[in-house]
Amino acid sequence: MDKLLNDFSPGLFVVSTILLLALIALMVKFAWKPILNSLNEREEGIQDALDAAEKAKLEMQNLQADNQKLLNDARAEREAMLKEAREMKNTMIDDAKAEAQTQANKMIAQAQAAIESEKKAAMAELKSHVAGLSIDIAEKVVRQELANKDKQLALVDSLLGEATLN
Repeated sequence: MDKLLNDFSPGLFVVSTILLLALIALMVKFAWKPILNSLNEREEGIQDALDAAEKAKLEMQNLQADNQKLLNDARAEREAMLKEAREMKNTMIDDAKAEAQTQANKMIAQAQAAIESEKKAAMAELKSHVAGLSIDIAEKVVRQELANKDKQLALVDSLLGEATLN
């Protein structure tokens, strides 16, 4: 250590100190500020990127919430449409059944009316035919009966007796 103290030169120390201070001043002026500015810019860039990422995350959550809402709305609309379609189907089926029942009742009524009409026509024809047969038979019977003159007089007397005069 002694040797070190012996080699110490105050002038060299002062010059070295001045050079060191000048170097530090130059570094502060020309290198320190740009380095700090770079670090600050980088820090701000990183902070901006973090803020943008947080904002994107919030937007993504909002989009997911909107998508979920749209999905729920679409499901609700689909359910409403299906319910309406079911109701419409049931209404159409009920209307078709009622119309078919009405048509069937109308056809049954028409068939019954036609049957009744045919029955009346058949009865009228039968009566007409029976009346014609009766007249034919009566004519033949009367001819036979009236062929004899005595029988004719007896018939006229009985008919006159049956007839009441008012």
